[in-house]
Amino acid sequence: MPKDTSIKTILVIGSGPIVIGQGCEFDYSGVQACKALREEGYEVVLINSNPATIMTDPEFAFRTYIEPITPEMVEKIIIKEKPDVLLPTLGGQTALNTAMSLHRAGTLEKHGVRMIGAKPEAIEKGEDRLLFKNAMLKIGLDLPQSGVAHTMDEARKIADEIGTLPLIIRPAYTLGGTGGGIAYNREEFESITARGLDLSPVSEVLIEESLLGWKEF
Repeated sequence: MPKDTSIKTILVIGSGPIVIGQGCEFDYSGVQACKALREEGYEVVLINSNPATIMTDPEFAFRTYIEPITPEMVEKIIIKEKPDVLLPTLGGQTALNTAMSLHRAGTLEKHGVRMIGAKPEAIEKGEDRLLFKNAMLKIGLDLPQSGVAHTMDEARKIADEIGTLPLIIRPAYTLGGTGGGIAYNREEFESITARGLDLSPVSEVLIEESLLGWKEF
């Protein structure tokens, strides 16, 4: 792919500190990306809340902001630095959620910043459990029985419709696995589902039939 000469300044959102549910490989990928972008002549501006990461070393970015990774803070940096594009795909779930919040609020459009690495629509489809399920059905894949719930009552109804345990609970916008789990009984189902709804930024979980014990022949 040829170099995009219309881009001068790139704002990169880091992954912050390593937390349960988000792999530490994002820190390494962020370092390599910043290094490659600088070698191509782009001006890299970085926000990362973790001062201990090598990603915040001066050699990897023209300017580094060690600040909380929130939509409000990123907007302040956008106003000050006036980047051409935002690269959120190297900071794990933290960066993706922050970038999508900025997109939905119209912040990126307001300041003339476009997202690179992945389109907002693609991120939405990968993160939203219902959109992803519908995309798989559209291409003809067979899927386990499932349903999307936004409340405990909806979740219980879906569990009753599926009718068998164990059940897989997958919260939306937590691709690292945060808040999800396998429920082997109703007590675990209630606990995991409540936690998943609480941890999902959009209060959404996918309740799915378990394929434990299935074998491929």
